[in-house]
Amino acid sequence: KRLVRAAGQSRIAYIIQTMGMTGIRVSELQYITAEAVRVGKATVNCKNKTRVIFIPVQIQKRLLAYMKKTGVNSGSVFVTRNGNPLNRSNIWREMKMLCARANVSSNKIFPHNLRHLFARTFYQIEKDIVRLADLLGHSSVDTTRIYTLETGIQHRRGLHAVEEILYAT
Repeated sequence: KRLVRAAGQSRIAYIIQTMGMTGIRVSELQYITAEAVRVGKATVNCKNKTRVIFIPVQIQKRLLAYMKKTGVNSGSVFVTRNGNPLNRSNIWREMKMLCARANVSSNKIFPHNLRHLFARTFYQIEKDIVRLADLLGHSSVDTTRIYTLETGIQHRRGLHAVEEILYAT
């Protein structure tokens, strides 16, 4: 949230929101096209697999406004000045430039962390690892588990809660 606020209405703000709200990989951002935004879903072909990325209504509205503002009518929504799709280094650099303004540690800012944020938030709400694996394009739930692993602090809280129930006096 702080990164988006610091970015204002810039391109990187829309990229951060799109990645964070869809769980899309940075390499798949090129599939967020004007056509995909209009229909609310993008078809991604990656690693010999095809999957659909659903674009939530709120980000769809924001992207339509961004497209209008930037004059994007077709093709990739996020491009360089030369019209090429943005790559990982472009996005990483723009995100790093926001750190000081957003009061966020630069060692926590990586485009892939937005995918982790999406996955952890989705899992926290839905508790459905199979559906999450499908949304992320994983062929194995084991791959998805890395996004749902809890910290030692979370484990201790859970154990404390069990202890309270079992041994309450």
